[in-house]
Amino acid sequence: MKVEGAALPHPSHPLPELISEGLGTKPDSIAIVSATDSMTWKELDEASTSLAAAYLSLGLEPGDRLASLMPNRIALAIHYLACFKAGLVITPLNYRYTHREIDHALTVSGASALVAHVERAEDLAASEMVPGLRVGVIAFGADEEGGSNQGEPQDPLFGRLPAFEELTATEIDGFSPAEPSPDDPAAVFFTSGSTGPAKGVTHTNETIRWMIASAVAAFEIGPDDVFLPGSSMSHIGSFLWTLSALDAGAKVVLARTFDSHEILPLLREHQPTIMAMIPAALSALINDHDLDPRDLSCLKICRSGADSVSTELLAEFAEKAGFPIDEGYGMTEVGLATLNPPFGEIRQGSIGPPVPGFQIEIRGEDGTVAGPGEVGKVWINSRSRMAAYWQAADATEEVVVDGWLDSGDLAHADEDGYIWFFGRKKQVIVHDGSNISPLEVEESLLEHPAVDLSGVVGIHDPVHGENVRAYVTIHSESEAPTAAELIRFSRDRVGYKAPEEVVILEEMPLNPTGKIDRAGLKKMAEEHLNPHDA
Repeated sequence: MKVEGAALPHPSHPLPELISEGLGTKPDSIAIVSATDSMTWKELDEASTSLAAAYLSLGLEPGDRLASLMPNRIALAIHYLACFKAGLVITPLNYRYTHREIDHALTVSGASALVAHVERAEDLAASEMVPGLRVGVIAFGADEEGGSNQGEPQDPLFGRLPAFEELTATEIDGFSPAEPSPDDPAAVFFTSGSTGPAKGVTHTNETIRWMIASAVAAFEIGPDDVFLPGSSMSHIGSFLWTLSALDAGAKVVLARTFDSHEILPLLREHQPTIMAMIPAALSALINDHDLDPRDLSCLKICRSGADSVSTELLAEFAEKAGFPIDEGYGMTEVGLATLNPPFGEIRQGSIGPPVPGFQIEIRGEDGTVAGPGEVGKVWINSRSRMAAYWQAADATEEVVVDGWLDSGDLAHADEDGYIWFFGRKKQVIVHDGSNISPLEVEESLLEHPAVDLSGVVGIHDPVHGENVRAYVTIHSESEAPTAAELIRFSRDRVGYKAPEEVVILEEMPLNPTGKIDRAGLKKMAEEHLNPHDA
């Protein structure tokens, strides 16, 4: 079945002028605020312009990839705006990345420099790529509480260049924002697939502009709105929510962390009208004993996605808030693709119809368009579709066919064009909104000298979406490590992607081609068969 969102007019603001709406109409009003800081539209413009000029003065050039390893701070929004103004390609790294993952992202992207919080000094020191960056490392956060002991300017990695805070205060003379071509790369986001380490999803100036325009139209964001994106701006979701709100002249309430102790005071003090959170964080908020249902009365929309929203959370939220969660669906490759209409009919359990500017086809295995109610693969067409995977033409050709993107996900559409998520055709594990490659976790366990074979699957969890479970076999001549030892071993290599559980088997199920039978492991897990669980 083919379903289409509403037509979308051409985006009005080029990326270097993203905040022109708020800047032009209310320059001295607050544009972005957190629990510790705030900036007016004028201050945000001045800081990002100063930073853009300073980045170029360090030797960075338009088109260079500038990586960031930053926690959720107003500074990260300033950084993104500065890169747009300077013509640099933002390259956000997940703040939970280990030194190995940092090296992978820097290698793939060919980044020239890295903006990093000083508390990550230990991982940067362990990196093979960071010391060789052409321009170097820009330190951020030395003045934050606890930051002064984590990575001082005397650290050789952080001592070569001025700190981020100095660069945003640099006086500028005669700087003119970049005038990028629509097809010039503007961002490289890293997202894991089922077949190995993260790929760089490349978005151009034009695809990001369309992505923002679709989100603004979908949420119906206006200049009087206040948007609280309750997740990390290093991921496409909160990145998109933040920039979409700023583009529309709306105020952004930035959460530094995503637990209820951070979110509740922001709700009470700043009264957001729109909030977006991943299910795990939203569940924690709804079940916080300090939450009063009146704390949610300011909201007109609460969007949740990235993981499947459990029926328990749907019921709990509706009971306390008095209105339903608005589910949607998106991908790093396209942005927000579907959303239940915020001021129309919200069908609980559905991810909604396509948002403005999107076309979606549900196709069967033979490529033909499925009928209403028939499960098939989700194919997406939008002007916000990624340009390519960075330096990975073969991987791009696997998912982009005749302009349509194969999401790898399964769904069906009803007669009215509402889409109902059915499952992931790919074997990606989505835990708390982060994509985890089973292969990457398997490889981390295979580095243990006692492990012979390893198979990793995702297990449904009502709070986290999916948890990671690993099955391993042990070399016959080796002493079997405990499950806890293997979990620690994997965590040292892949950080947050490590399994929550490890099950030791006498024999690994293999398919007819001799490969790990993940489908068999998945079935085993679902039937709660845990033989030889150590």
